[in-house]
Amino acid sequence: MNFRQRILNREKVCGNMMRMVRNPGVCYLAKNSGVDFILYDCEHAEYDIQTLHDLFLMGRALSLPSLARVPFANKETISRTLDQGCDGLMVPMVSSAQMAKDFVQYARYKPQGIRGMATGVAFSHYQMPKDMGALMAEQNEQVLTIAQIETEQGVDAAEEIAAVEGLDMLLIGPSDLSIALGVPGDSFHPKMQEAIAHVIQACKKHGKALGMHAPQKVLNAYYEDLTMISTQSEIDFLRAGFENVKAMFEQMKHAHENR
Repeated sequence: MNFRQRILNREKVCGNMMRMVRNPGVCYLAKNSGVDFILYDCEHAEYDIQTLHDLFLMGRALSLPSLARVPFANKETISRTLDQGCDGLMVPMVSSAQMAKDFVQYARYKPQGIRGMATGVAFSHYQMPKDMGALMAEQNEQVLTIAQIETEQGVDAAEEIAAVEGLDMLLIGPSDLSIALGVPGDSFHPKMQEAIAHVIQACKKHGKALGMHAPQKVLNAYYEDLTMISTQSEIDFLRAGFENVKAMFEQMKHAHENR
């Protein structure tokens, strides 16, 4: 069962964003930890297409699903990213059904979309297809499509977005959504609770999975409705690690000074 099928079957999955580390060895750390996926943040981080290619291929070799949040919902960005071998894409700030439809069109081959074919490249393990039609159908079944809802317009259009055929998931970004609603950082403000509830109902009505990238406290509040749970980034892990080393040193220093 591929990763997209797990999502469609509403199997709960967990993972985190990557924003800084470029060494493909990080895929071993993620795989060994037991997380279900890595989401590479290409909206706010400096990942180039060559780096993504290497990270995606390592993920595939380890059966660790690799997703990417792309900066633009245009054909070039979506097509090039998929061709490097990722398992799914997330488009930020999806604010209309038309934007979601364009995304799906670019991410899927005919008859579901208009994705262009590049034969013998990373997504097909550098093998030439024996049956191009079968390869296209396989890709259409494997590529996960996620619309990130983090604007007021996106919330208002949530039902229309969730109704788009070929779109698999709506993922709430509480940080930007709270800013858009005028309550920066307050994920539990009544405006936020109302907006999130509206997105949840839209997903239920149209049979779409729901995801969220947020701190644990927020994720816990909506756990029952979530299929994809994403939290923190490797920057958070590294920061916490450095802080732990400093705290350990301070404890040792204090203990020795007070002997």
